Amino acid sequence: MSNRILLVEDDQSFGAVLKDYLSINDFEVTLATDGEMGLKEFTENEFDICIFDVMMPKKDGFSLAEDVKKIDKNTPIIFLTARNMREDILKGYQLGADDYITKPFDTELLLYKIKAILQRSATLEDEGQEQFKISNIYFDSMLRQLKVGDEEYKLSPKENELLKLLCLHRNDFMPRDLALRKIWKKENYFTARSMDVYIAKLRKLLKGDPGMEIINVHGEGFRLLVKNQ
Repeated sequence: MSNRILLVEDDQSFGAVLKDYLSINDFEVTLATDGEMGLKEFTENEFDICIFDVMMPKKDGFSLAEDVKKIDKNTPIIFLTARNMREDILKGYQLGADDYITKPFDTELLLYKIKAILQRSATLEDEGQEQFKISNIYFDSMLRQLKVGDEEYKLSPKENELLKLLCLHRNDFMPRDLALRKIWKKENYFTARSMDVYIAKLRKLLKGDPGMEIINVHGEGFRLLVKNQ
């Protein structure tokens, strides 16, 4: 069953193009052209994720998000905006936004982010999983043990947490910011570079299994690509 998206965008031409793009990627999209119409759609229907433009007539995206969160605080929200102001971005996240994308943007990147957020919601139910058998590796995150073919490794705490996140998101996009917040507890230049070092270490450990690899996704995150499941 297709995931349902509520897209609220007052630029009708852009909204129609974005709706068509998401529809051909197997989403069921409802397009509203102002905040009040968006709220009406949300109250009358069920959606898996919302995408709101910030600057809209009748009710702006922030006000709409506040109303939506009062109805269902767990509904994921992505904000779209032409403004790249720090105050707006902070306000968006304070309202519980899952992401904040500045126009113009790569629609493929938006697609990855939508899938990542939906996968993240589903993954929350699976976070208790500690053992993984993927391709030719066996990974026990409780014991921090990784076996690749005949080779066995004891992982460091951060290697262990990072590999677990990748395994939970296998074949899906894992955002950099998710790993930084969850493992490093902060996002800055130094933690990002530190994560890149750990990704390189994991790639080295996994190279013994040609059936899987960690790939970069547009500089926004990573994907544990599993060729043999």
